[in-house]
Amino acid sequence: MGGTKIRSFVDLRAWQEGHKLVLMVYKLTREFPKEEIFGLVSQMRRSAVSVTSNIAEGFSRNTSKDKVQFYCTSHGSLTELQNQLIVSRDVGYLNKIDFDKMANQTILVHKLITGLKRIKNT
Repeated sequence: MGGTKIRSFVDLRAWQEGHKLVLMVYKLTREFPKEEIFGLVSQMRRSAVSVTSNIAEGFSRNTSKDKVQFYCTSHGSLTELQNQLIVSRDVGYLNKIDFDKMANQTILVHKLITGLKRIKNT
């Protein structure tokens, strides 16, 4: 982004980092047990996609109030994903390195969404 005009939701750093998180979730959940495909895998993927989908939808809204509502929903989905990551780690589906990498990415995305909520005209 670095000084260029934001024309689309894909120009938002929060969306970009969220998209990286989505890709990480999809990649790592491929290794989960097959019996989790309709359980934890599905929930984690839906939560991750919801983060970026709500950033995108919030970007398209005209009022600050509407934008913030979608960014808050995105935060909620991110918190769900953080919980699901903890569960995945604790049942042995994620090793410490992968968990830490994804947990750190969720923290970065959380901070960026918080920044979006403070900006009035994204």
